[in-house]
Amino acid sequence: MTAYSDRDGKIWMDGELVDWRDANVHILTHAMHYASSVFEGERAYNGKIFKSVEHSERLIKSGQLLDMPITQTVAEIEAAKAAVMEANNLTDAYIRVLAYRGAGEDMGVASANNPVRMAVAAWEWGAYYGDAKMKGAKLDISKWKRPSPETIPSEAKAAGLYMICTMSKHAAEAKGCSDAMMLDYRGYVAEATGANMFFVKDGEVHTPKADCFLNGITRQTVIGMLKDKGINVIERHIMPDELEGFEQCWLTGTAAEVTPVGSIGDFTFEVGAMARDIAESYEKLVRE
Repeated sequence: MTAYSDRDGKIWMDGELVDWRDANVHILTHAMHYASSVFEGERAYNGKIFKSVEHSERLIKSGQLLDMPITQTVAEIEAAKAAVMEANNLTDAYIRVLAYRGAGEDMGVASANNPVRMAVAAWEWGAYYGDAKMKGAKLDISKWKRPSPETIPSEAKAAGLYMICTMSKHAAEAKGCSDAMMLDYRGYVAEATGANMFFVKDGEVHTPKADCFLNGITRQTVIGMLKDKGINVIERHIMPDELEGFEQCWLTGTAAEVTPVGSIGDFTFEVGAMARDIAESYEKLVRE
């Protein structure tokens, strides 16, 4: 695999397109030391970024939650994404938009005097979980828990909130799993390391209540699709021992799209009709 730092193409940085290999930041960039950055992961299908405006709006909100005002408007962020897609001749792609505190007058915890910078990159990226869309992903159960919203801005898509996700996914991959399920600070089922979770029982869908983790755009989309199909969706707190009674499970996220789950720890699930149907329906929706 080619390193992400050594590729051909263009990346948008602070208003201009620069060569991919020249898209660098100073070592004293505040975000590198104190995680003062927020981001969006998006996918384009047939040249159109799915839910693009919603992602741009959430980026600005995330910046506000981290006391990091983003100066670009939604329209300007949209234009930057379009410019990157065109410059790299991409139609089906993954788009990463990043806003971060750069190097400036401050180099301690406080960073109010440092500029908030932005970058947009895009590249071709296949299925996040490989062949799991057919076989069902295998998940570990993480030892790390999603923290209380009293300790973090859980509504923000902030880089620092992913540290325990990275550690959880590394531990899962070392066990031969694709990902890990994380509990929250109360012991309820929360999410995977970068995707929301859904479960099926007796024709109804149960999904963890998003009160301490990111309420994903794909999650919201899938809930709407299920309701349009006449399927009852229950958003609630789910205890880990309830997994034994669920028949099907799937993950949702921009990268994950809709990916069925075959197992979580010792709990197994069928890649059933509802999981397959919602995955196929989502594939159709994003390409409309």
